[in-house]
Amino acid sequence: MNELIDIKPDVNVKESEYKRLLGFPSNYKLEGRAKELAAWARNWFNENGKPWVYAIQKKQLDISNDNLKICNIKLSSKRLRKQFTEAGVHGVMLVAVSAGKECEEKSQQLWLERKPDEYFFLEVYGSAVVEHLITTTGFYFCDWAERNGMAILPHYSPGYPGWKIEDQNKILEIIELDKLHDLPGEICVFDTGMVKPKKSMLAIFGITKQLDKVQNFRELNPCKSCSLLSCQYRRIPYSNPKVQIEDIHKLQANRNELSYEKDYSKTALTESANYSISLKALQKWSEERLQLNILSDDSIEARFRYEGTTCSNMGIKLEFDYKIELSSKTDGYKIINLDCNPIAGDDGYKYMCEFIKDPEELMKKIYNEKPLLGKQLNDVLNWEHQFSPEGCYCKVESRNHKWGLVFEVLHYALVNKEIEV
Repeated sequence: MNELIDIKPDVNVKESEYKRLLGFPSNYKLEGRAKELAAWARNWFNENGKPWVYAIQKKQLDISNDNLKICNIKLSSKRLRKQFTEAGVHGVMLVAVSAGKECEEKSQQLWLERKPDEYFFLEVYGSAVVEHLITTTGFYFCDWAERNGMAILPHYSPGYPGWKIEDQNKILEIIELDKLHDLPGEICVFDTGMVKPKKSMLAIFGITKQLDKVQNFRELNPCKSCSLLSCQYRRIPYSNPKVQIEDIHKLQANRNELSYEKDYSKTALTESANYSISLKALQKWSEERLQLNILSDDSIEARFRYEGTTCSNMGIKLEFDYKIELSSKTDGYKIINLDCNPIAGDDGYKYMCEFIKDPEELMKKIYNEKPLLGKQLNDVLNWEHQFSPEGCYCKVESRNHKWGLVFEVLHYALVNKEIEV
């Protein structure tokens, strides 16, 4: 097998896998609004999505003397080299899969149209498609390898533990070397390692003739993390489903109740404000992620916990704490202090592309940027800042976007607090 190209791959994502990525238990039955949104996302993608798969075999592999080189291009992962050495790998399959740019463009449009529920379900379905494409591509490789007396190792990608995200550029460079045909879709890698379209993935599958080594090392066996249960080449049971790193479902509305209405009375803040996200999402965030502390002088300390990911498409989870100090209600809830820092004990932020390039500079920016400081909280309703919903903190636009969400949640919570009083 030299090349594999598929411009119309199977994207029949199993409902169980889709539910897993949505954050539902495996035995949960989709009902009501959640069922409608799940069906809508699947139908939209089937009608409009343009997923694709490209794979190419490379035999120029050097894992001697602490090297990990493919086609004389050196890769940084010692962990991958160790796996290749233990399994007696003699060649590799390099793969690029993508849900297509159309999915990403539609998701962004939905967010701009203030449809966070539709945005969320389509985003997650795009992730499910990418996982499905990698799984089915692995099946094709297993089929080919079995017929040729070989075995395929599990896929591994830059950004996974023990492999620097910057090697995404090198993987794409190796794929492009000596290829016989053009890739069937658009894909590029930024200097930071971020892939675009973001619902895409670059990966390596090792190839070995030493079947006994794969059987003896369970962690080297792709069957352990392959959900294609009917596969005739299965060597061990499926027991290690992929973890959903980007836990964005926690930042969404309760999926059993995706509509919300509230009656407002007079308040010191703008009532029925034109927020950028749904009221139901604001309600959930204010209940689960916001802490308010009213001090003796009626000033307010607020804390908000944000969960995101690094800016790679298979990003690593990170968490930040936001601290906001406001003056009293009579003083118009003026913003008098702002802080944003990674939570204690979490080092996910260290895997952000900009942190890897210049950690001191990025953290200085995160600490020193204090938007709307000295303004009244109500000013957030008229704050013009660029839409940038990435989970990472690499760009100022994405950092401001997160501050905007935090301010809106706080505004919403205080409006409702005054209503209750």
